[in-house]
Amino acid sequence: MRLEDFDYELPSDRIAQEPLSRRDASRLMVLDRSAGALDHRSFTDLETLIPPGDLLVLNDTRVLRARLWGRRADEGTSARVEMLLVERASAGEEPGSAAQVWRVMLRGSRRPGETIDFGPGFLARVLAKEEGAFHRVALTPPAGLSVEQAVERRGAMPVPPYIHRGSPDEADPRAAIDDERYQTVFASSPGAIAAPTAGLHFTPELLDTLAARGVGIERLTLHVGPGTFLPVRDDTPEEHRLLPEAFAIPEQVPAAIARTRAAGGRIIAVGTTVTRALESQAAPGGSVTPGTGRCDLFIRPGYRFRVVDALITNFHLPRSTLLMLVSAFAGRERILAAYAEAVRLGYRFYSYGDAMLIR
Repeated sequence: MRLEDFDYELPSDRIAQEPLSRRDASRLMVLDRSAGALDHRSFTDLETLIPPGDLLVLNDTRVLRARLWGRRADEGTSARVEMLLVERASAGEEPGSAAQVWRVMLRGSRRPGETIDFGPGFLARVLAKEEGAFHRVALTPPAGLSVEQAVERRGAMPVPPYIHRGSPDEADPRAAIDDERYQTVFASSPGAIAAPTAGLHFTPELLDTLAARGVGIERLTLHVGPGTFLPVRDDTPEEHRLLPEAFAIPEQVPAAIARTRAAGGRIIAVGTTVTRALESQAAPGGSVTPGTGRCDLFIRPGYRFRVVDALITNFHLPRSTLLMLVSAFAGRERILAAYAEAVRLGYRFYSYGDAMLIR
């Protein structure tokens, strides 16, 4: 298996730059794994495509306003410094301190001791350089605020780089759209630095309709981090290692899976993050162990799925671990053929794009 085996051509105008006016107005490509047949529907058709007795599992992680722009305070330069929060490492360096130590990604190598100023009183001091773009910093919030409050006020939604937005010095009206739409309607557990994009298509009304028809709905948490979106650098994907991401599977999720299985229903994962969380906690017989932990499961062709029977997902980047996951689920050639058809028919790709139901 080579990285080039997961490549495909995508015109730049197929990359969705903004969400549609309604979340559930997106198109839905339905791929039948057994027959290889494709059908072209609307996302609202899930009302009839998912029968009573099936179980939807959602990821309720909430995206942090994790992108911060500042300037190096120790050199008086006007050059911007971009920082992406990854995860909190520890509490304050001193007892009673409001500062927190965070693992972050910074463009360029920063030396320990450098200070970045994000506005009045909000500072980051570089503690250590790690592999690649990763650093550890001590975040000190303005007086009267916690770090979390300062990030919420000063940060921006970390939309991916293929979604083009203005510079931090410009007032881009689309940023207000991102604040709402780069977040699922069921997001409740803060901690992600990227959205679980398959869930962006759901509305409260659609979820209520599915529940009223007898479709089960459960939630777990996987905080999407760099493990999900960092590119594969190795020509042989087997050499790639996913960075671990925190997850929590409540006890009611495995119980609902067991009930659904016993009644003959299917387990439908909403997104690759749900798929990885469930499969990482799966026993050979298909049962799932509840609990918390860190998931670094890299699903690629050859993987045998134990829990997930169907998958709702977006269209993914070439050469990505996400494309490898859906290829493992439906077959590489079948997925690449479906993607080629999506390009031909004008589907919208990536985070704000259209969706697939693979069953």
